[in-house]
Formats: sequence, C-alpha cells, structure tokens
Amino acid sequence: MEVSLIAAMGRDRAIGKDNDLMWHLPNDMKFFKETTKGHHVIMGRKNWDSIPAAFRPFKNRVNVILTRQPDFIADGAYVFSSLRDAFSFAQQGSEDETFVIGGEQIYALALSEGWVNSIYLTHVDAEFPGAHTFFPAFDEELFDSEILFTQEKDERHTYAFKVLKYTRK
Repeated sequence: MEVSLIAAMGRDRAIGKDNDLMWHLPNDMKFFKETTKGHHVIMGRKNWDSIPAAFRPFKNRVNVILTRQPDFIADGAYVFSSLRDAFSFAQQGSEDETFVIGGEQIYALALSEGWVNSIYLTHVDAEFPGAHTFFPAFDEELFDSEILFTQEKDERHTYAFKVLKYTRK
C-alpha cells in the first residue's frame, strides 16, 4: 500500500492559522477532492474538528482520525490512537493508496517513521505571518519531483500556486 501525504503550504511552510486554511484556491480544492476520492484519508483530531460540519465526513472517502483521546467518537469516521493501526486498517480495506491529510503533527509523524512514498504538495506563492501550523521540512533529496500543474492568480484564486508530486526514490 502506498502512503501519500497531501497538503498545501505557503512559501514559509504555513498550512494553517486558528485551525483553518489561510487561502481559498478552488482548483487546489478540486485537485484534493479528485486525488483522494475513493481512498482512505487519515487526519488528526484537530484537522477533523476544523472541517465544517456540513462537509464531515468527506464524501466518497473512508475517513480515519488519529487522536490521543480514548473516548473520542466521530460520526462517519473510524478512530485510532496510532498511525500504524490506521495504516493497518486501510490495508485491510484493500486500499492501494492512503492519504494523510494533516495536520502538522500527523504529517511529521508519517515522515519521521518512514511511511511516506509520495507527497502531493501545493506550493502557494505567498507567506502567511501569524500562521500556527506548518508543513514539516523533509529531505527533498530522497524524492524525485514533478510539477503536476500550475495556477496563476486570477479572479477565483487570490494566490498563484503550483502542485508538485514528490515520489520516494
């Protein structure tokens, strides 16, 4: 089973502030939906809480939450206390590629434990002072990268961005 991270970050590696995104990029959101559709998506409890209730759980995906809270219940999602257990659950579900979708601690854990095969990373062309969460630095020398697409700033996109896929060598 492939383990992939999917995220968007600013030039300063910012991914969130006050448990929310700092940008509205419709084409990046469309990419996220299309890429993760039909797969397991693994997220931390804070990330789950940040998703507006109308969009929880993500449709057409198996939602998996990691938390240290033993009695945490999330309607429409599966809850685990370890990343290893979450990945085992996805693998038992015949998953071919599972996606870690945040937040910062979960991304860092997956990277530090060597689980990650691919990273789909949107590079937003801006810095975000006051951000509270950041995408962890990783050794880009361990990955090949390719640009999947670029988006210029326009009436629908406040910031230009490019989406890269990093694949472990």
